[in-house]
Amino acid sequence: MRKVLRKGVPILAFTTLLTMTACSFGSNEATNEMDTPPTNYVEEDESLGLEEDVEEAPDEADGEEGAGEEANEEYVQREIYLIDSNGLVVPQTLELPRTESVLKQSLEYLVDGGPVTELLPNGFRAVLPAGTEVTVNLQEDGIAVADFSNEFKEYDPNQEKQVLEAITWTLTQFENVDSVQINVNGYKQDTMPVGGTPIGETVSRANGINLETGSVTDVVNSKGVTLYFLAQNGENTYYVPVTRRVASGQESLTAAVKELLKGPSNESPLLTDFRHEVALLDEPKYENGTVTLNFNESLLSQNQATAVSDDVLNMLALTLTEQEGVEKIAVKVNGEANVLSESGNAVEPVSRPSLVNTGSY
Repeated sequence: MRKVLRKGVPILAFTTLLTMTACSFGSNEATNEMDTPPTNYVEEDESLGLEEDVEEAPDEADGEEGAGEEANEEYVQREIYLIDSNGLVVPQTLELPRTESVLKQSLEYLVDGGPVTELLPNGFRAVLPAGTEVTVNLQEDGIAVADFSNEFKEYDPNQEKQVLEAITWTLTQFENVDSVQINVNGYKQDTMPVGGTPIGETVSRANGINLETGSVTDVVNSKGVTLYFLAQNGENTYYVPVTRRVASGQESLTAAVKELLKGPSNESPLLTDFRHEVALLDEPKYENGTVTLNFNESLLSQNQATAVSDDVLNMLALTLTEQEGVEKIAVKVNGEANVLSESGNAVEPVSRPSLVNTGSY
C-alpha cells in the first residue's frame, strides 16, 4: 500500500521557515484529500526568517571563538544530522553559539551526552559515543580532515554507516567543504574502525545517505539519486533524505523526479504527499540554474484540486537541488505556469532552504 501523508490541523505555522509542525498522518491508508497546509516553501528571493543563514566555513576551522561578551551571547542556526526513532540519519536545525570553529563545533554537537543533549528533539539522538573529542582542519582542496579521539571507536557497529553519514552530511552543509577524511588519533582511516565500512581517500554526499537496497543490484552501472520524503514523530512530520540507486543511463533530473513520484519503498516507514496519479508530462528543462517541471493536473491536490501542496513543492525543491547546478525549480501543470499554492498565491520558482527541519518536536 502506498503510504501517503494525511494532513491534520496545524497548531503552529512559520511563514518563512521550512519546518513541519503539528501534522497528523491519521492511518497509513492512502488519501487523495489533503486540505490544511502544515508548512511553507521558500520562494525566489524569500528570506528564511533567520537573522543570518548558515555561513561558509572559514579556511581555518580551528580558529579561536569570537572574543568578548557580545560574541558569546550570539547564536546561529546550524544543521546537525541526528538519528531518529526509525534509525535514519536526519538533518535537524539547532541554535548553536556563534564561533569561528564552525566545523569542530558542528561535530561536537553530534556527541552523545555533549552540548546537544538539551537541544535534542523528541525521538532523536546523537550519533557519536560519549566522551568523543574532535579537531577539524579544512584543507585548501575542500577536504575537511576530522580527527577523533579513541572514544570514537566505541560506537555500535550496527550503526556504523549512520555514524559516517552523519559526520559527512553535517560537515558538507558548508560550501567550502566538498568531502571528509576520517582520522583517529592523527591516523587516517581507509575503513571505519569498528565494522570496516570502506571510506577510501574521502567521503562526500555522493556516497549517499540512508541508502535503499532496491531492485538495482549492478552498482557499477548505476548511480545514486537523493530523494526527500516525510517521516512522522508523534503528530509532527519532518523531511528525510534517502539515496536510491538508478540505472546510470538515466538522465539524473528525470530519474530523481520519477523516483520521487514512486514514493518510499514498501519496507520504509517514510511517507509521501504525491498522489498516485501524478505524472511528469515532459522531460525536465534546465536553464540558468532553474529546472522547469510540467506535471498533469493530478499534482493539484489542495483547495478542491486547484492548488499544489506545499509539501510537494518542498520535496521537489530539496530533491532536485541535490543535483549539481540546480538552484530553483519552477512548476507547470498541463503546460500552464499559473499554478497556485495552498495559500492561493502564484507559485514562483522555489529555492532550496538553507536550513531544514527547524520545528521543535
